[in-house]
Amino acid sequence: MESISASGQILRLVKIALILAVGAWGAFGAMGNIIDWAGTVGSVEAVSSMARFSGGAEDWRATNSPIVNYAGAVFIVIFKSVSALLCGMGAVQMWRARQSQASEFANAKSIAIAGCLVAVFGLFSGWIVIGEGWFEFWRDPGFDGLEGAGIAAFRYGGFIGLIALLVAQPE
Repeated sequence: MESISASGQILRLVKIALILAVGAWGAFGAMGNIIDWAGTVGSVEAVSSMARFSGGAEDWRATNSPIVNYAGAVFIVIFKSVSALLCGMGAVQMWRARQSQASEFANAKSIAIAGCLVAVFGLFSGWIVIGEGWFEFWRDPGFDGLEGAGIAAFRYGGFIGLIALLVAQPE
């Protein structure tokens, strides 16, 4: 069995820590969405009603359907939960393989990378495709700026995507 350099060991530990951070993001996010269920559904309703910007509520795409709002909220909780679960499982596998050969450590990363990709998919499809593309949330005056929800979703997706790319890199 080949020996792992000190820098290689540190890099593996950093990759594990980053995956744990993504898992924590998903777990804390899902937990917060469940604890504040009314706020979660209300946030989805604010986007789907298109009432936060001039003329939006009259648009044919706007909806106040409780089914749509609850489905959106459930989607949010599910994608964050699945991401957290996969990242947690992946971090455990990576930890177990941290002293192994590069090929074994590479195989151990697959579930963790899948967890990151579930998070990126949920953020992209939920915010960019549905929120911005369909419900035109970009027209909401509160959407812009450093504190806007869209900026936060982009920040989360960007960091998680970068983490996935870093973790996926071969040694």
